Amino acid sequence: MISLGDLAKEIEGVRDHVIYGTVAVVRGGLIEVAGITGRLAVGWRCRVVARDGREIECEVVGFEEGKVLLMAFDPIQGVGDGCRAFIDRSSGVLNPAESWLGRVVDPLGRPVDGKGPLSIGDKACSLYSPPPAAHARRRVGAKIDLGVRALNTFVTCCRGQRLGIFAGSGVGKSTLMSMLARYTASDVNVIGLVGERGRELQEFIEDDLGPEGMARSVVIVATSDQSPLMRRQAAYVTLTVAEYFRDRGNQVMCMIDSITRFAMAQREIGLAAGEPPTSKGYPPTVFAELPRLLERAGPGDNRAGTGDITGLFTVLVDGDDHNEPIADAVRGILDGHIVMERAIGERGRYPAINILRSVSRTMPRCNSEAETALIRRAVRLMSTYEDMAEMIRLGAYKAGSNMEVDEAIHYHQPLEEFLTQRKDQPDSLGQGYTKLAEILGMPAP
Repeated sequence: MISLGDLAKEIEGVRDHVIYGTVAVVRGGLIEVAGITGRLAVGWRCRVVARDGREIECEVVGFEEGKVLLMAFDPIQGVGDGCRAFIDRSSGVLNPAESWLGRVVDPLGRPVDGKGPLSIGDKACSLYSPPPAAHARRRVGAKIDLGVRALNTFVTCCRGQRLGIFAGSGVGKSTLMSMLARYTASDVNVIGLVGERGRELQEFIEDDLGPEGMARSVVIVATSDQSPLMRRQAAYVTLTVAEYFRDRGNQVMCMIDSITRFAMAQREIGLAAGEPPTSKGYPPTVFAELPRLLERAGPGDNRAGTGDITGLFTVLVDGDDHNEPIADAVRGILDGHIVMERAIGERGRYPAINILRSVSRTMPRCNSEAETALIRRAVRLMSTYEDMAEMIRLGAYKAGSNMEVDEAIHYHQPLEEFLTQRKDQPDSLGQGYTKLAEILGMPAP
């Protein structure tokens, strides 16, 4: 039986009036609502009630001529003029919890793995929180073992660093991402799959992560058929969950596949809201949102007890053009880039990483003198062979003409085999340097 006190509290919580607007125009994926313009701001949420009674969560993306411009997280079939739109005051926050490890969630924080409801954490985390202040951030830490031989040796990553994986479609960036998710030495993985094919989710969880990798991972997924708002929010939720575990003292590996699809989603939203297109049709907000998102990864602040977020972000380069606008913008923000090339994959070397075009900005500071000398010698040999590759293939180069070229030819095949690695064969940092030293006949560092 309900006590009089409890009943009084319920009565006090009942609102004496309900504020709502009405749908005036539906244009493509954009919903224009009249009647509530003075009560909302960009980024706030609304619930639009369709004609069949279905409630559709929306976000405010702009204002125009006395109307609120909304975009929906879910399909807008059934929404027409006169439908009511209610203000949702509990928006823009997420309540992650430790028990989210091993779970798959959507960008609205709902479970999609069939394992029951998610626990609600005791701390509300903003989806759009700013990164730690620049002056209060730690420097990047020690090397982190990625489990991929080519990266551990030639594109060394440090704790709190942010690397981009740049590749065209079908070159193997998702496969490389799966190796990193499974083998990287971190406490927690937070993985955002933005705009991925629906069929690849189970393959990624069962084949790539496996039970052991999934046990220390949270996967946020928005498939390619979902709305641009869902695809954009998947990236924000990924960083929000990563920040939650960072603040609990964990070393977090945050991965997003891919940043390009996040940018495409933001482009759809910006163009629908009336922004002018600029470079390749991308509106200005895309290039403003990229640093706001990516800067949230990195070293934690100097407070005791906080960890770091090491970021690995894939970039789908348009038409294999590594200088297209999104690739160029992201490369300027991150602390290094891994370039994957179709021609390398076509000759059978996977992962198809172009070592000569890949850069880690923490090298050589994080290496010893012996490691730096080893890497420089290997890079010089590969560069010499690359310069003469066309002549060697055509048979125009005569052995003995140049000692450096002869040496590069001698070491070419062993180095190609060193850079080749099967998906199911991890390799540690120490093993990589030892193997490379053996190939070049140099002392192991």
